[in-house]
Amino acid sequence: MGIEIEKKFLLPAFPQAELDQANVTLISKQTIYQTYLAFSKDEEIRVRQLIDVDGTCHYTHTFKSGHGMVREEIEYTISEAIYQQLLSRSGLVPLEKVRTSVDHQGTLYEIDEYKQIALVVVEVEFPDLHAAQRFEAPDWFGKELGQEEEFRNKTLWIQLQTSI
Repeated sequence: MGIEIEKKFLLPAFPQAELDQANVTLISKQTIYQTYLAFSKDEEIRVRQLIDVDGTCHYTHTFKSGHGMVREEIEYTISEAIYQQLLSRSGLVPLEKVRTSVDHQGTLYEIDEYKQIALVVVEVEFPDLHAAQRFEAPDWFGKELGQEEEFRNKTLWIQLQTSI
């Protein structure tokens, strides 16, 4: 089972001025539709449709376990047919976000702009716990979100289902 080590920070707005700097390189931009199939307090199973700017679609199935900065994760590619089969007749509304991935001096930042709510965050994934602990966030990063339940994707998705 893989391990995901990441930190998440709140952004006041999309940081276009910071991304226009010469030391930031655009890696990719995708629209992500994320739906949870099952979840508990510490585990979740989700599917995603990821659409690249050129229109290419990818589909993933993910299992995550744990809470906080270090979590277990299994993620693999699925076909469009399996994705559609899993969601057909469910009536579930996907959480929609646009993810802009950039490289800043060798560190990958993933900036997520949520479409159904007014929220912009940046996530930074690390190869190990030591790298995460010594990471110093740039000045343009906002508050570190840590384990705040209200900013977890699962929580946002649940709220979306109940607000419709």
